[in-house]
Amino acid sequence: MEIVINLLWSWLPANSSQLFYGTVAFIFTCIALKAIQLFQTRQKLIKGFRSFPGPPSHWLYGHIHMVRESLIFLVRSAWTEKYPHCYPRWYGNFLAFLSINHPEYAKAVYSRGDPKPLITQDFLIPWIGRGLLVLNGPKWQQHRKLLTPGFHYNILKPYVTLMAESVKEMLDVWGKLVLSNPTASVEMFEHVSLMTLDTIMKCAFSYQKNAETDRENSYIQTVFDLGFLAYQRLKTPLHHNDFIYWLSSKGRQFYKACKIAHHHTEKVISERKDSLKNEKELEKILKKRHLDFLDILLCAKDENGNPLSDEDIRAEVDTFMFEGHDTTASGISWLFYCMAQNPEHQQRCREEIMELLGQQEDIQWDDLGKMTYSTMCIKESLRLYPPVPLIAREVDSHVTFADGRTLPKGFLTILDIYGLHRNPEVWENPEEFNPLRFSTENSKHRHPYAFLPFSAGPRNCIGQQFAMNEMKIALALTLLRFELLPDPANFPIPIPQVVTRSINGIYLKLKALH
Repeated sequence: MEIVINLLWSWLPANSSQLFYGTVAFIFTCIALKAIQLFQTRQKLIKGFRSFPGPPSHWLYGHIHMVRESLIFLVRSAWTEKYPHCYPRWYGNFLAFLSINHPEYAKAVYSRGDPKPLITQDFLIPWIGRGLLVLNGPKWQQHRKLLTPGFHYNILKPYVTLMAESVKEMLDVWGKLVLSNPTASVEMFEHVSLMTLDTIMKCAFSYQKNAETDRENSYIQTVFDLGFLAYQRLKTPLHHNDFIYWLSSKGRQFYKACKIAHHHTEKVISERKDSLKNEKELEKILKKRHLDFLDILLCAKDENGNPLSDEDIRAEVDTFMFEGHDTTASGISWLFYCMAQNPEHQQRCREEIMELLGQQEDIQWDDLGKMTYSTMCIKESLRLYPPVPLIAREVDSHVTFADGRTLPKGFLTILDIYGLHRNPEVWENPEEFNPLRFSTENSKHRHPYAFLPFSAGPRNCIGQQFAMNEMKIALALTLLRFELLPDPANFPIPIPQVVTRSINGIYLKLKALH
């Protein structure tokens, strides 16, 4: 080190030596202060988690990189079985969450309105902005209040026709695939993602471009890339630093993908704003179609009569564009997989739907509430494969759990929904697909925080009814046209990213019924 300093010093003019040594001293002081800060952070975490035993962690990486990506869910299930209430999960040496996988522990934290952690905000804000998903405090409350009317059943009701239209377009594509190759194996996630994007564009933004037939649509791939990169960043402690991430190839790829996603949403917003400039045109548009999510955003005003800023509008559109299509695509794709794996339940759903619809050609709003058995199957698939596997919080006051253990203020938690839904202390035979768990009688005896595919408490998913309706319509129309069959050569391997995906896709075979 002394040789390096002397070499650098020899390059400088003689009168610069004082400045040089001052700079070196400053750099070393910063490094020393940072090392002290990290040491104190580490000691604080160890002390806060001392009453919460957990799996052994690597001295440098914590629990990341300890297992192959394809085994992550299996390992987490094993940890849940060994630590059925909670355990610390380390991401490197200086970042840790209390991973919660029990209803009582989930209730203690997620019934409160604790904020999202700053670190997850930092990872997502460049992508989806400061929208409802990452906002905290009074601004979150304001946006939640302004956006809630967008999910009233009077708004959701006209969406049924639009959802059915998008599903039928996807099924027409499948029909052509099966006609040309009856033994073809179809990757569900790609097709369903295009369908759910088409649905969200029609319902929430009255945007009539068919994503299923527009195969050049890059937004689907962009969202996949962003989800993958955000998850990889969490697993790479060095990339938690914004400056280092900016300099990395992954960081540059992430910010480039953000620009593509923003271009997509900005185009949707600008086209709507142009159509709303003329008052006569505005009146004509609102008479011709339903009031949608974007209308509500553009017309929303707070208690002082102030509209949302352009930045707020784009953040909410980016958030809903992602949450409204990618999470639902995950839910529907895994639902179809569960149906293929359980043909007796698939047939029972099909019979229920045929009896319900009778001779009518289209599914109606009132039909959705009558799909009793199909709804139980949807909930059971959401239990086994929750679209959002993890939800993080930062506790803004200490939490005392039912067993007396306490988590200090400022600590981070993760609701491990996958672990919670497969916890053998909570669910009998948790790996078995059994829709009767969600019968009216059985649901009465279940802990209210045992089944949380849409989170819980004041920060639960604002669009859960929208998602459930779309899943019901997709299931009903698909089972009327096709039998879903497993593909033994392509067994999906679930992995947790921003949503639950499969590392090798979700392939099924389709048999046309008529």
